[in-house]
Amino acid sequence: MPQIDHSIAARVAAGLILDGAMATELEARGCDLSDSLWSAKVLIENPELIYQVHHDYFAAGAQVAITASYQATPQGFAKRGLDEQASLALIAKSVELARRARTDYLATQPDAGTLLVAGSVGPWGAFLADGSEYRGDYSLPEAEMMAFHRPRLRALVDAGVDILACETLPSFGEIRALVALLGEFPGTPAWFAFTLRDSEHLSDGTPLSEVVTYLNGCDQALAVGINCIALDKVTAALQTLSSLTSKPLVVYPNSGEQYDAVSKSWHSDASSCSFTDNLTAWQAAGAKLIGGCCRTTPADIAAIAQRYTAR
Repeated sequence: MPQIDHSIAARVAAGLILDGAMATELEARGCDLSDSLWSAKVLIENPELIYQVHHDYFAAGAQVAITASYQATPQGFAKRGLDEQASLALIAKSVELARRARTDYLATQPDAGTLLVAGSVGPWGAFLADGSEYRGDYSLPEAEMMAFHRPRLRALVDAGVDILACETLPSFGEIRALVALLGEFPGTPAWFAFTLRDSEHLSDGTPLSEVVTYLNGCDQALAVGINCIALDKVTAALQTLSSLTSKPLVVYPNSGEQYDAVSKSWHSDASSCSFTDNLTAWQAAGAKLIGGCCRTTPADIAAIAQRYTAR
């Protein structure tokens, strides 16, 4: 049976700087992402922009590139008339773009150290494109959930990701399905990052104590944590998680801006703290893998890289 690469497990345990938002950077470069495929749409229309964003994050100090496959699924691409073969080729393309950006960056910065590519595995709610990844108010039988995720996982693994980023997960049932599915890829490590109702509950209301106890039994889950939540919610959630597990914690929150659902726009909160204001507290609470999610930029990752302390 294939074994997890011990060097990757060691890198996760030592700590890593993750990249930041993909969609925010693509929009800044002229992409219209008001689409159910979100950033996965750019895999079809202008994949070289994705390569450029990955390269810019490496240049900013990121040690992990998360692929643009969060919303890339055969089911989603089928709505655009693409068959499964073409869809899986696009998912593999998301890995190729990140790997090429890494190769090209290392060619100019050979002392940058080990850089990883994480294959993004977004939740069923992301495919639904109705915001339910922040509510977890959906349910599929485990076999159906596994069938939904299986083709993308296989495509990501076959394309050569170093680790899977099972992210923005709001549902305990979905987490269990993904753990079961990982058993089909025994040499592949993953991290699990959740969305939360509060600092002690998954978005679907499941106590984090139950979720993390379950994940503690999964050797392939190298790290657990949170992503796509507000900055001011992070520290308390990390403190809860650190009391429940000895696994490294992963955190990549939003920028601190607030989303206005009426105007469908983001605005700054003058009272919000920055990433660097919180970094020491996050690391003290056990965070090892730290980056950014929605509305973050290479400048945010550069600021983290300047203050990140390996522990």
